[in-house]
Amino acid sequence: MAGFLARRLLNYVVLVIVAASLAYMLAAMALDPRSNYADRTPKPPPAVVDAQLTALNLNDKTPLLQRYAVWAGGVLRGDLGMTVAGSPVGEDIKRRMGVTFRLVILGLLFGSLLGVLTGALAAVRQYGWFDRLSTGLSFLVLAVPVVVLANMLILLAGWANEHLFGRQVLLVSGEYSAGLDAGLWAQVVDRLQHLILPTVSLSVGLIAVFSRYQRNMMLDVLGADFVRTARAKGLSKRRALTRHALRTAMIPVVTYFAFTFGALLTGATFTEKIFGWHGLGEQLINSIFGNDVNTVAAISLLAAVAVLCAALAADLLHAALDPRVRS
Repeated sequence: MAGFLARRLLNYVVLVIVAASLAYMLAAMALDPRSNYADRTPKPPPAVVDAQLTALNLNDKTPLLQRYAVWAGGVLRGDLGMTVAGSPVGEDIKRRMGVTFRLVILGLLFGSLLGVLTGALAAVRQYGWFDRLSTGLSFLVLAVPVVVLANMLILLAGWANEHLFGRQVLLVSGEYSAGLDAGLWAQVVDRLQHLILPTVSLSVGLIAVFSRYQRNMMLDVLGADFVRTARAKGLSKRRALTRHALRTAMIPVVTYFAFTFGALLTGATFTEKIFGWHGLGEQLINSIFGNDVNTVAAISLLAAVAVLCAALAADLLHAALDPRVRS
């Protein structure tokens, strides 16, 4: 198992290097930091603009490979470069990454777990009312874009707060209430109230995807010989399904886990914008409009590393579910 994980880790490190390098190259070629100085009044002299851009490693007159070498050398030392405003990229990224990963990890956990359970139950009760209901809801959710779903949740939360709860229980904007001066428990509750809707927005689509995938995998193994053998040896139906059928059916789903994490990072961009969470997704959009090459490259690098970690987690789960990998 150690050799398997070591080979996978080496492959992932190479992929991260390639992905981060391509992201920097594309950002450096597509974005134009020099245009940020064009509308300033008074307009700075070209020599001053060149000096400022050179200091930030953003001067388009410097060869691209030279700029990339400077950026890559800084990354190896833990320096992600400077923004177009002259502040360190790393300082803002550290705060924002906590915001984004809090959303993404919670969304992934709830979405994958509930999706697997829903799909397994639908397969066991094939063509029953739960199977038909979960199938219909899954296709309905998959047909609705994240942007539309998030706004529908906001409208639903407004109705629930007014008619169901009678007070503001589901909060729709920001990470926490500004100026809240209360005890620790009140602050925790306030953050949870802000966290519910964005987490649901990210989780619902994952539940639909994982439930469809898990249902199909579960149906493939329910009639397998090893499940019938387990029942013949005296195992109860529940133990045979959970210990043998579900465990085997989860192996392909676990492999899909890492790819889902990358897609979830993209979905979080829209969710953060809609719910007013100041995370990496919001900053990525702002950086593209602001021609901030180093910030775009840093966020792309961080996203690649996050997908690498998710892939490693998927490999560990794969090894735990499949004894052949551990041998």
